[in-house]
Amino acid sequence: MALNSFSYFLPDQLEGGFRRTAAQWQVEDKIAGIWRRDASVWTNSGEENWLGWLGIVERELADLQKYRDLHEDIGTAGFEHILLLGMGGSSLCPEVLANTFGKAHFHILDSTVPAQVKAVENKISLEKTLFIVASKSGSTLEPNCFKQYFFDSVSRISTEPGRQFIAITDPGSNMEQVARDDGFRHIIFGEPSVGGRFSALSPFGMAAAAAMGLDVEVFLNNASRMSAACRNGDPQNNPGALLGLLLGICHKAGRDKLTIFTSPEVAGLGAWLEQLVAESTGKNGVAIIPVDGEPKLDAAKYGDDRVFAFITAGSSSDNSDFAGKLQDAGHPIVSIELDDLSGLAQEFFRWEFATAVAGAVMGINPFDQPDVESAKIEARKLTDAYEQTGSLPTETPFYIEGNIGLYAGEQYASQLTAGANTLADILTAHIGNIRTDDYFALLTYLEMNKVNADVLGKIRNAVLDRTHAATCLGFGPRFLHSTGQAYKGGANNGVFLQITADDAFDLPVPGQKYTFGVVAAAQARGDFEVLVDRGRRALRIHLGPDLKAGLERTLSAVTP
Repeated sequence: MALNSFSYFLPDQLEGGFRRTAAQWQVEDKIAGIWRRDASVWTNSGEENWLGWLGIVERELADLQKYRDLHEDIGTAGFEHILLLGMGGSSLCPEVLANTFGKAHFHILDSTVPAQVKAVENKISLEKTLFIVASKSGSTLEPNCFKQYFFDSVSRISTEPGRQFIAITDPGSNMEQVARDDGFRHIIFGEPSVGGRFSALSPFGMAAAAAMGLDVEVFLNNASRMSAACRNGDPQNNPGALLGLLLGICHKAGRDKLTIFTSPEVAGLGAWLEQLVAESTGKNGVAIIPVDGEPKLDAAKYGDDRVFAFITAGSSSDNSDFAGKLQDAGHPIVSIELDDLSGLAQEFFRWEFATAVAGAVMGINPFDQPDVESAKIEARKLTDAYEQTGSLPTETPFYIEGNIGLYAGEQYASQLTAGANTLADILTAHIGNIRTDDYFALLTYLEMNKVNADVLGKIRNAVLDRTHAATCLGFGPRFLHSTGQAYKGGANNGVFLQITADDAFDLPVPGQKYTFGVVAAAQARGDFEVLVDRGRRALRIHLGPDLKAGLERTLSAVTP
């Protein structure tokens, strides 16, 4: 199979800088440096320890039997559903694969919101479901809660609950010991030198692929073609380096919003790209902010802070027409077309390599995630407090309208209420703080369903129409393991609206005093506290018990 097609356009003011940088990379042999695992390509701060993804395709091709055995065992056992329990890099690649290849029996849980946990549970039959617990460290809060909940549920109907569980984890992790103690059906080991967001072609992605019935050998062979092409020492003839240099040069020119448009066949890829790009590049006060799922504007309405990526498979005439208009308006364009859906494997490797290259151009370590850890720490403080006292610390809104309460840092709250008398006034003031080259992020801790997504999409669209700024929409806590790193560690050019609500019901976390509702609330509050501590323009709106009415009220307040 040939490589997926790739083309690009850069306006004249960027083309020269791109060519000079590409020439410099070739003279300094930096691509060979990447393959030698030379940390000096980046910041010399331990990057060499996280480059296992460079050789992961060959490693997995040499060990295909474990995937054949897994697929055969699952088929023989007669499981009707598969539920993957994970977060971030452990869940996003499997989600892309399931959506792209139409695997309706494969489900994913990556939310602690009680309504989301219950909604997923209602889709499966407990006694006929295989559960995959995916966690590199085995110490991540969410997968551990998911495992405890479903293992306890299966234990009530089976004398051998472990026979319905598989672990994907790194050797020596806490999860390995749990899996052994509980008699898991399989333990599949990841590669410790591969970070979560670079793990698509590792066992974290490929074990899920085998479980859902994809041909892992065909998939990896396809990825191998891209891996081989990314060894080319000439950046302009290296598909991954070419893309990475483009992104890095655009970022240096102030075009730090990567706006992604996909054709319906590969629509799920955007969420995976969000994590890869944002978590890798968003730190030390810089970031490439990925924008996925945003409606199109007239080409002339976009600011000079965007670079556009079009990824298509099948019919793409609508995107082609739009890309042409953007190019005519002078915006940078990247266009990728898959010959067929198996070409998705190539894009996993291309974008991983490109992200590593872009990080080098930006002068950062693309393999750490310091601000993800900061949010985890704050959430853990709150859950620990709940374990000790039986309640979360009290908090007081600075404004109340009916059941809706607003929260912000003291200084920002004073700014928002100056001359404001209503909810609409405060939200208008908040949105009015979006300046040229800023972006707006809607951070929601609600069930990820169509009804909520539709209203939230309208809120996002209202802000887009009003400001023409780049807009992002994320469901928590999944975005904490993804774009949350860039929101906290990147440049201070984001305006954030966090939305929370009372849970209609709650679910226990077996073995803990805290519940899923308490975990979700702690994660939302921890996330918000870090945003405030970093001096972000952040407003939290708590909708109370009537979610539908609260969302509609918020929509009306942001709509002129």
